[in-house]
Amino acid sequence: MNVSIGGRRLRSRATIATLVLAIALTAGSGPSYAAPGDPEPRGDQSIEDIHAELEGLYRKAEVATEAYNAADEKATKQEKRLTSLRKGLARTQSRVDDLHDLSGAAARTQYRGGNLAATGIQLLLGDHPDHALDEASQARQAVRSLVNVSETQKTARAELTRQTDGAAKELRELKSSRTDKAEAKQKIEGKVAEAEQIEAGLKKEQARELAQLEKKKAEEAESRWTGSGSGSGSGGGGGGGGTSTGTGSGTAGGGTKATGAAAKAVDFAMAQIGKPYGWGAVGPSAYDCSGLTSVAWARAGHPIPRTSQAQWAGVTRVSLSSARPGDLIIYFSDATHVGMYIGGGKIVHAPRPGRTITTAPAASMSVLGVVRPGA
Repeated sequence: MNVSIGGRRLRSRATIATLVLAIALTAGSGPSYAAPGDPEPRGDQSIEDIHAELEGLYRKAEVATEAYNAADEKATKQEKRLTSLRKGLARTQSRVDDLHDLSGAAARTQYRGGNLAATGIQLLLGDHPDHALDEASQARQAVRSLVNVSETQKTARAELTRQTDGAAKELRELKSSRTDKAEAKQKIEGKVAEAEQIEAGLKKEQARELAQLEKKKAEEAESRWTGSGSGSGSGGGGGGGGTSTGTGSGTAGGGTKATGAAAKAVDFAMAQIGKPYGWGAVGPSAYDCSGLTSVAWARAGHPIPRTSQAQWAGVTRVSLSSARPGDLIIYFSDATHVGMYIGGGKIVHAPRPGRTITTAPAASMSVLGVVRPGA
């Protein structure tokens, strides 16, 4: 960045103005997915194949949802840093300008053999500006110390350059995060629209058979969960299996019941039952899977990371056999789904688009592991 040292005004103003304008104009929206046309009949597929296809599409949508959430969280943090950097840039630019003016005034005063008022220099350079008037006797020495002013100018200019480069880097990263977010959004909308097209094309008999299949898979998953919580299971997939009507009063791993913060988290999550799944949503009217668990534990006084992948990576892990109400069960090898264990072999979770928050067998999906917030 070029900065003039003589009588010309610093060129960095144009750089700052351009950067600030770019920060203000950066948009977060991406292309939207165009919904497919009329649904095609699925008469040539078995119910099992249709179920597997739907689950696969919703799994891909959920993977994209977690990518969307991660990009959104990253972009939010970057926006906050940019706001802070922008304020710092303005303060540093003002200081550089003041030093530029002071240097010129001091040089002119020295050339004329006069004296520069102490207060100007002391206010700008002194460690205690409020003592400037008391230090008026040092004015002559300060005027002679133009080198001191020059060095301060260099320091301020270096800081301005550092802040400008930092803001430019954050702006590039923010644009990248927003691009990732827009691409994830497009994937989500595409997979959901494709799944909805399949479901819309089902005949009444096929829809009934599909519901019966989901119920059967849920019952099988529930039977796999032993009283000690040691069964992981791998059935169901995609979080869209049949629902249960557990109350959260069941036990796991030796009859432990939710207490303290865990009880508050469970109570909050259970109170959301019936609200729709919304990808990227953190309430109060809709939630996605990790939105529900993160908000529930935040309400319990123990904030946890936003995404299921970050929850798996950043929250204390415990054994599946010791799972107790309030713990979070992370699903799939890529940690892209999470539910809150409520006891009795059940979880409360936000399943997937088109469904509502509900309880379900804890073994209805492939379990990766268990984490315990507040541990």
